[in-house]
Amino acid sequence: MGVHMRAGMASAAGCTQYSRAPPPVVSVCISSTRSPLLDRAVHTLSVGECFRHNTTQRARPVACRALEGYMEEKLKSTEFTFLELQMRMADPEVAGDSREFQRVAKAASDIEDLVNSYRKHLALSAQLAESQAYLKEVQGDVEMAEFTREEIGEITGELTTLEIKLKLMLLPRDPLDERDIMLEIRGGAGGDEAAIWAGDLYRMYCRYAAKQGWQVILLSCTSAEAGGYKEVIAQVVGDSVYSKLKWEAGVHRVQRVPATEAAGRVHTSTATVCIMPEVDEVDVQILPNDVDVKFARASGAGGQNVNKVETAVDLMHKPTGIRVFCQEQRTQAQNKERAFAILRAKLYEIELQKQQAEIYAKRKNQVGTGDRSEKIKTYNYKDSRVSDHRLKMNFDLDKTVEGELDDPIMAMVAADQQAQLMELAESLMS
Repeated sequence: MGVHMRAGMASAAGCTQYSRAPPPVVSVCISSTRSPLLDRAVHTLSVGECFRHNTTQRARPVACRALEGYMEEKLKSTEFTFLELQMRMADPEVAGDSREFQRVAKAASDIEDLVNSYRKHLALSAQLAESQAYLKEVQGDVEMAEFTREEIGEITGELTTLEIKLKLMLLPRDPLDERDIMLEIRGGAGGDEAAIWAGDLYRMYCRYAAKQGWQVILLSCTSAEAGGYKEVIAQVVGDSVYSKLKWEAGVHRVQRVPATEAAGRVHTSTATVCIMPEVDEVDVQILPNDVDVKFARASGAGGQNVNKVETAVDLMHKPTGIRVFCQEQRTQAQNKERAFAILRAKLYEIELQKQQAEIYAKRKNQVGTGDRSEKIKTYNYKDSRVSDHRLKMNFDLDKTVEGELDDPIMAMVAADQQAQLMELAESLMS
């Protein structure tokens, strides 16, 4: 990329040139800087790769320059915002208002890592310029010239990595990334084996959740006679759950010899995984007249109460035909609360699908459609591999089913970031 941003940024002492009026807290739209996904993504994306496939050879330098100019202006603006926020924190009026102080402090904390990375970039750029000037002076000294060239190479490599990180940090952040999710898995084509496969996928995500320190709460399930689930819905609670599991939405196909197959033939079965961000009543409003609520006696665990009291809740949303049945909790009130939470998530996901379809339709370098009906992965037990059809990459089957999903998820994150960078560059060119 070769961007050497000017080191002449305004320092804290130079802020007097700006207005002294207390500025509002500016919400800077950047990617999460606290997630380990960011640092890992830096090693996946290479400089200029976002322009390699869908940009002509002549257009690439133009796209790079457009993106570099955007980055420089955005970084300058962010540092200015950070300095203003620090000034506000030192204001006695703000310091005396605990709620306002916390709000300003959080806004400053959210962009602090970005600002520090930018300042480091400026310092390295200045160091690189000094080393390049010094190299011209010591051309007659072979040993010193070689040492300086090595130093220039190290600085250039560090700048390259830092520039990629800054690019990713400036990408718009998905506002849903921090949310918990509703995980729904349904057996698809394949009869009994599809239900067994749905159960295997549920256990795979439970193992992944355990590795992440998340909590999985079973909300509703319909067990199959041969094992597994016809349908299972669970709530996954933890840190940035949606940011990682949203890439798992779609159809998961398995090719293996089922336990129910006596002749040893390989069967192909499917299960659909739906990842729904958890939403509040404020996000989705459900009119009482739109929902038909029925109660029934639950089956399974729960003691005598479930046999005597109608604790199970059966919801039917009339406008969409969505039906939710919840019986896992011990009381009717708990099941009703869970059922409405599932219904809100389903309704929200319908609208989210419409928005994502519009976004992906505009992308030229599309990484999947985000559609829940899209076949995204094939699990081939004979060859012990998992093929991700969006990435055209293979992963180890045994590790995957044991819940080691970091590599495929990280690959999807990097591919999506690459698509966003190219989309941003092309929009700046237009």
